[in-house]
Amino acid sequence: MARSYRDLREFVAFLESRGELTRIKAAVSWDLEISQICDRVVKQSGPALLFENVSGYKTPVLINTFGTARRMAWALGVDDLDELGERVRKLLHMVQGPPQGLLNKLRALADLAKMARIAPQRVDDAPCQEVVLKGDEVDLFKLPIIKCWPQDAGRYITLPLVITRDPESGVYNLGMYRMQVFDKSTTGMHWQTHKVGTHHQRLTEEKGMERMEVAVALGGDPATVWTGSAPLPPDVSEYLVAGFLRERPVEVVKGVTVDLEVPAQAEIVLEGYVDVKERRVEGPFGDHTGYYSLAEEYPVFHVTAVTHRRDAIYPTIIVGRPPQEDYWMGKATERLFLPIIQMVVPEVADMNMPAEGVFHNLVVVSIKKEFPGHAQKVAHALWGLGLMMLAKAIVVVDHNVNVHDLSEVAWRVTNNIDARRDVFFAEGPVDDLDHAGSAPRFASKLGIDATRKGRGELGGREWPPDIVMAPEMVALVERRWKEYGL
Repeated sequence: MARSYRDLREFVAFLESRGELTRIKAAVSWDLEISQICDRVVKQSGPALLFENVSGYKTPVLINTFGTARRMAWALGVDDLDELGERVRKLLHMVQGPPQGLLNKLRALADLAKMARIAPQRVDDAPCQEVVLKGDEVDLFKLPIIKCWPQDAGRYITLPLVITRDPESGVYNLGMYRMQVFDKSTTGMHWQTHKVGTHHQRLTEEKGMERMEVAVALGGDPATVWTGSAPLPPDVSEYLVAGFLRERPVEVVKGVTVDLEVPAQAEIVLEGYVDVKERRVEGPFGDHTGYYSLAEEYPVFHVTAVTHRRDAIYPTIIVGRPPQEDYWMGKATERLFLPIIQMVVPEVADMNMPAEGVFHNLVVVSIKKEFPGHAQKVAHALWGLGLMMLAKAIVVVDHNVNVHDLSEVAWRVTNNIDARRDVFFAEGPVDDLDHAGSAPRFASKLGIDATRKGRGELGGREWPPDIVMAPEMVALVERRWKEYGL
């Protein structure tokens, strides 16, 4: 059942109608207390939380919005995350080749016309600009920004849509980069080496420009919020992808102090700039790896204006050892991008980036193996695809293996490998947050071929069959089950 939401509060109302949101009226502190409450709730697959009484603030705090597979699917307009992949498959099929037959061609024309209608729509009047604060009126500490973990360097904005524009192509990018609050009008900008925001900063500097305009949207319709976490190619605008998911355009409005288009339905917008040469020590921060990322120099964001709704909601998230809310945001990315990966590497049957691998550290992929070395070929192909380059370990299993059942995966891996033959290595980029590499942002990666092996790979021996009960006996026991009194 497809659905979309005009803004964050429509989604909040929907969750509440489904019993998936709890309003907390007890007084709570932004300093670790909200984080600890959320940590307990998310690990119990509990509801979204709306804290209506944050001590010292009138603005409520929304957290754990995407904290289950069901809520994440609802946020993107579907009832099951696998439906996202089916929608992308349909789109790719339409793009790859012309449809056959007059009726199918007419349907394709209708679909293409719909695609043209999902581009962002410019408006002049926006809820996100009901209140405008500039200059000395700017004070980030008037927002209930939380501190997440005890050793964090301070309060962090953790669910921002950081909006930048390619200075050459003009294509917008919406990224999700944590922002440490330094003072009333400056924050860190933790866009990492391999992210599009960093690319835009490099291009700005190459053009001899000293400042780069940046806007940060907090809240908005949930599909647009999620796109900030998706590893889209640099030439694909998140606004367009959000429109595709919503099946209607994202409304945008021009900033009041920056020449950037921001989501009109956002709750709060921060406007400002990054000086391309300025750096400041940022961190530590308790990150999604389950470890603190240590202090390091990053760019600085200077806030020139804060605009917001009169009755704004402050959305946030905590990250840490998974599963946390961001795991389900990553799982949506996995299901949405599977058809795109299959278009480039068609051997891939399915894939899983489990919570235990903090999304990018472990990828389990199943393939229909056809020849010796096929698993190695697939692993290296995946390492060459965009941000899949950051995967530290890729495990390849046969197409009949359920990659989402880690017990089965572990059983296949430990039974199916000869370590000398089936464990292989590559070198390349790793995530900025990786603390184990011998050098920053560059390390060795692990590949494991856990597929069944042919005679040529076993010195002439045969591969043993799986132990499976005869189908007729399974059926007989199923029919007689009640007779056994079990």
